[in-house]
Amino acid sequence: AVAGLGAFGVSNSYVQAIGIIILAIVAAIGYGIVHDQITARICLEYFTIGHPRLIDSESPTVLGLFWGVVATWWVGLPLGVGLAMAARAGRRPKLQVPQLIRPLLMLLGCMFLVAMVAGLIGYTTSKMGLFRLAEPLASDVPRHKHTAFLTDGWAHAGSYLAGTVGGVTLCFRTWRRRGSAATKGEP
Repeated sequence: AVAGLGAFGVSNSYVQAIGIIILAIVAAIGYGIVHDQITARICLEYFTIGHPRLIDSESPTVLGLFWGVVATWWVGLPLGVGLAMAARAGRRPKLQVPQLIRPLLMLLGCMFLVAMVAGLIGYTTSKMGLFRLAEPLASDVPRHKHTAFLTDGWAHAGSYLAGTVGGVTLCFRTWRRRGSAATKGEP
């Protein structure tokens, strides 16, 4: 038991599982804040018109912080639960929170790269006229901001897609990593 928690019947295994969940939520929020700080500066209307008006602000910094938290904590929660199960469930050697930091950071880096590529695709295809903003957004968003709006939309979709596929892959690889550690006798 962890010092101070053993008296309450809380084992280190539960603390590690909760720590993994918290790590994933904090990582998702951190990524979301950075991502939204960038995309809010590309197209503020993506947040002021394309999202529900939950706060009254026109500041890209405030909107990026707000939506960086609101739109991502719930993505980190299932990732954290899946990762905690992959790292801790069963009889295989269990992984600790510090062992998951690097793989999680690698996932975030991949998500960022996919978001950049997706944003560039959105920008290019919008400029070429292959994709256009649909109604009612086309009327609500100023015409000169349509390409920027689509760039943001593609970047966000890329992040969510990469996060979903990468998160499932990370959970699977974490589970397999524990199996290979068991056959080698490693922790």
